[in-house]
Amino acid sequence: MVRYEIMGAPRVYDRGEYRTVSAHKIEILLVALIVRGERGASVEELLVEIWGGCPPRSAHAALHVYVSQLRKFLGRRGVRGPIVTRAPGYALALGGDTLDVRAFQALMDRGRRQLRAGQHEVAAETLQRALDHWRGGALFSQCDGPILTSFGAWLEEARLECVELLIESKMAMGRYRELVGFLTGLIDEYPLREGFYRLLMTVLCRCERRADAVRVFRSACRTLNDELGLEPGRALREAHQVALAADDLSTVD
Repeated sequence: MVRYEIMGAPRVYDRGEYRTVSAHKIEILLVALIVRGERGASVEELLVEIWGGCPPRSAHAALHVYVSQLRKFLGRRGVRGPIVTRAPGYALALGGDTLDVRAFQALMDRGRRQLRAGQHEVAAETLQRALDHWRGGALFSQCDGPILTSFGAWLEEARLECVELLIESKMAMGRYRELVGFLTGLIDEYPLREGFYRLLMTVLCRCERRADAVRVFRSACRTLNDELGLEPGRALREAHQVALAADDLSTVD
């Protein structure tokens, strides 16, 4: 059984070892075919993915060579390779092979169900296992083709949602203080994601640091307004009202 991993630098785990593709364009081809799976991708789609809107005259011939090289890379003696020709292009048949993104999504869905069922400690373990699939430095951020760009955006959103679920599970266990620094770091990395501000404000309130929670709200307002020209959403405003419910916030700047 082969395991394809694309939640980081693309690699293939086969027969007890990891293997990687050294050529960048073949790497793009591999990941594009993994993302499309059984649906496949047309020749024209793959040309755009690899070369952008202006592929060279030799692109069709080069693509044929890349597919041949990728088949050789993935091939096993006596076993039909996973890349199949399927008009109007190519497809990658996973069969019984595995994909890290699928494992990640299955674990996140399980963790979400456990969290909703009140199994907070188990949920935290499951969600952390899901996030452990993320190795950073994924190919998606280095490409501008529509297949990888759209899938990369979906994957990043799913990963951040998983992070939020993990935080919620730890909050349900009362682990507030350890989350303050973690959430502060997430806000530094993702300053436009309102959910992280809301969670930090909630955690600060649980730590009896309501004045700090109000400061976080004001920082969020400035950032959202300066960067996007937007006001905070309803959930963030409600967290602000909770923070303001303290008996004395006179020390807030």
